[in-house]
Amino acid sequence: MTKRSDIDALRGLSGVLWNVAVDEHAAGFLKRRDLLKYAMLIGLTGFATSQGLGFSSPARAAGKPGGTVRVGLDQPTAAIDPILVTDPASIALISQVGEYLLLDDPKDGLLPRLAVSWEADETAQRWTFKLRQGVKFNDGRAVTAKDVVASFERLVDPKSGSSALSAYKGILSKGGIRQVDEQTVAFELDAPNSNFPFYVSSDVVNAIILPADYNGDFEKTFIGTGPFKLESFRPKQGATFVRNPDYWGEQALPDKVEIKFFDDSQAQLLALQAGQLDVIPETTRSSLAIEGNPAFRIISVQASSHDEVHLRTDQAPFTDKRVRRALALTIDREAVVKGLLKGRAIVGNDTPFAPIFPSSDPSVPQRKQDLAEAKRLLGEAGLANGFDVTLTTERAYDIPDYAVLIQNFAKKAGINIKLNVLPQDAYYGSATFGSSPWLDSVLGITDFGHRGTPDIFLNATLKSSGTWNAAHFNNPTYDGLLLDYSKARDLQAQRLVAGKIQNLLLDETPLIISYFSQYSRITSAKIEGVRFTAISHLLLDRASFA
Repeated sequence: MTKRSDIDALRGLSGVLWNVAVDEHAAGFLKRRDLLKYAMLIGLTGFATSQGLGFSSPARAAGKPGGTVRVGLDQPTAAIDPILVTDPASIALISQVGEYLLLDDPKDGLLPRLAVSWEADETAQRWTFKLRQGVKFNDGRAVTAKDVVASFERLVDPKSGSSALSAYKGILSKGGIRQVDEQTVAFELDAPNSNFPFYVSSDVVNAIILPADYNGDFEKTFIGTGPFKLESFRPKQGATFVRNPDYWGEQALPDKVEIKFFDDSQAQLLALQAGQLDVIPETTRSSLAIEGNPAFRIISVQASSHDEVHLRTDQAPFTDKRVRRALALTIDREAVVKGLLKGRAIVGNDTPFAPIFPSSDPSVPQRKQDLAEAKRLLGEAGLANGFDVTLTTERAYDIPDYAVLIQNFAKKAGINIKLNVLPQDAYYGSATFGSSPWLDSVLGITDFGHRGTPDIFLNATLKSSGTWNAAHFNNPTYDGLLLDYSKARDLQAQRLVAGKIQNLLLDETPLIISYFSQYSRITSAKIEGVRFTAISHLLLDRASFA
């Protein structure tokens, strides 16, 4: 909580919309990181930071310089190219050297990195970012607005094959980014969006700033502006990074980061237990193996990550919303969180509005298991004897086990589910409608990684034209509310529209989202200062050994 003298000073910084957020923070309803978000939304972040009003980067505990941090990661799924990466291992790799205009910090929200301030016009359709001076790529070249423009033009160019195209669809198009001067970049959006700074932050993992002349040879140099630079990269084996002596910010504490790739999580766990690694990803099996052992730590951050169940609203039996609601009512969400996820999650309510989003409306009733109501709805829909359906999903994480739980819950209401669990590559197929089990199956489960704002989920998975709309949900009222939400400029206005969206989705139930997971890593107890985001960035510049 910001202290009282700072609260009084904050109230004078802008008009009524800002003061609403300040009052909610003073009353304890809005966390510091969320107050920062609203400062950002109306262009106050740079000014508030310069005035020392609690918006600077978080204080860093002093650590002991030196040493080598040894990290275990899964095998990257393809060649490392920031424009194309999607898998956790590749994201962890590029975060050693790559930086974003903004960092979405799990604790403190959006923090300046290569941008020091940003503001929107009155419509929230034109955004201007001021760049940090004195930043160099690790090959010695200065970073300018030209590099930033080129980086985003690549990401929104359909010809690039960028993995960020889904995030930017309907938000930002080629030609919408321009250089104002050497240190200033302007973004002209396709439509107003009050959360746009999240789209140039670490929430879009592909949006690290690369040189204007970048030509796709990333594995040769690992070009970037971050606290480490490449020493060596060995495909299928690992990579080594050393401290970047020309880094613009505080020098990294470790001398070196050594990353080793593994084909399975059990081998990572054994290497950690043998003292050969300091940091590994967390899995259900590994956390159970080390839980209670003082030699190791499980470090977690709450995320908006979720495993989304889609129901094809354009195919029987799910053309009837009563049938969709009935299936959702069979699930015991609390039991899933406590049992499958070992308490490292929070209950979801069948909308992308995770409780961690400040715009979520907490007054919307929480859906709970109700088998009697599920059976009543099925009977009303003419399916009193239940029905048979195939659930198609991916062999990844805890999803196959979750699918079995759904199968067992549904059976209690007479719904017989046959499971079709595919390898990930087969499940996603070409990731286009008509040639993807993900997007074409009548019932499926898909994992979605963390985002700092619900916008991408709301647009990509539920908008009529959404590129990830596996439910084939087509609802003009929803699309209109989504536009209202994107235009809202203060917390109260966002929450008002969010409540309408949440209630509409509970009624229609194109998706079942029964939990939002935490994101965790496991470390040796000998290492401190390991930080990470819920979308797989691994930040090791403040890591140190006791």
